Amino acid sequence: MATASTNALTGTLRRVAAPLLIVALVIGAAVVLLGGGDGGQKKLTAYFPRTVSLYEGSDVRVLGVRIGTVDSVVPEGDKVRVEMTYDADVKIPSRASAVIIAPSIVGDRYIQLTPAYKSGEELEDNASLDMARTEVPLELDDIYASLDRLTVALGPTGANRTGALTDLLQVTAANFSGQGEKFNQTVRDFATLSQTLDDNKDELFGATAELQQFITTLADNDDTVQQFNDSLGRVSGLLADERDDLATALRNLGVALDEVGGFVAENRDLLGKNITGLNRVVQVLVRQRDNLAEVLRTAPVALNNLALTYNPDTGTLDTNANIGNLEKEIANNPTLLLCSLLAANDPNGRLCDLVDSLGLPRTSPFGPGTGTSVTAESDPSLGGILGRSK
Repeated sequence: MATASTNALTGTLRRVAAPLLIVALVIGAAVVLLGGGDGGQKKLTAYFPRTVSLYEGSDVRVLGVRIGTVDSVVPEGDKVRVEMTYDADVKIPSRASAVIIAPSIVGDRYIQLTPAYKSGEELEDNASLDMARTEVPLELDDIYASLDRLTVALGPTGANRTGALTDLLQVTAANFSGQGEKFNQTVRDFATLSQTLDDNKDELFGATAELQQFITTLADNDDTVQQFNDSLGRVSGLLADERDDLATALRNLGVALDEVGGFVAENRDLLGKNITGLNRVVQVLVRQRDNLAEVLRTAPVALNNLALTYNPDTGTLDTNANIGNLEKEIANNPTLLLCSLLAANDPNGRLCDLVDSLGLPRTSPFGPGTGTSVTAESDPSLGGILGRSK
């Protein structure tokens, strides 16, 4: 009983599955033919100058992937109108072009829509592409026709009418004959040059960048460059106007240099001695440069003081020796006074240290009596110094 029930159930399933499979196949075919339920089909019209081996039913592709078919190919005067449909869910850029692709010399062709969509506006439904946005492949007949025209142009009725092309080929063959090694070496040298340029591409491009910066700087300072060019032009004009004087000056300079050369040659020994003596003088001046600096610093003041001492009324030099101040300095600190006098010849201070070690008394040798102190009454005048009373 169980086996009979199972066989009956199996037969029922078989009878139901067959109609369902047929319905599924019909739905699938409808989806394929009608473009599915996600937008259907879009139409596109394109005009070509010719449509060799393009027929109704030919493929429409993007990047080699089939997205539609050609619906009709209709001649219209000097152009051909091609109508096609493609899947609406495939995005085509609004700037797209239609190109007929020939995968082989013999065989059907297809239309490629290019470029592929990346972003931006899409091509509208029922759009039309004129011949400025379509392209066709170069036909074999066109290639043969071009070769024929080239052959005729180079043949006996064209460039070789007087044998010029033949002479060119013969002379070229004669010149290149036996030059294979040199050609080979040239190719090798060119390869070496290319490798050198490749190894130094950073420096080459760096130099180009620096040149670009220099040119940019010149462009940014165009007014200054123009002013410089104008000034240079004026200088050139001035030199051109004075070219005769410049030529005369150069000739005179040549004569003078010749005379100087002769004089130096004749007096070489004497000039050598003079230069040697001048070298000694310069060395002395170098050693005494500090003293010379001191003289140059104090000489103007001394000369000014000397000018001020002149009395034009009496024609005499009137000045005050300040002996009293000298006596006071000696009395107050004779050691300091001696150190000051010895300072010019005592750069290390040794003589001053020696004077300081003597322990000189701070008394005036110019006062009355014997050894009066600086506070004692004394006569600082010239008469007192010479031992005479006021």
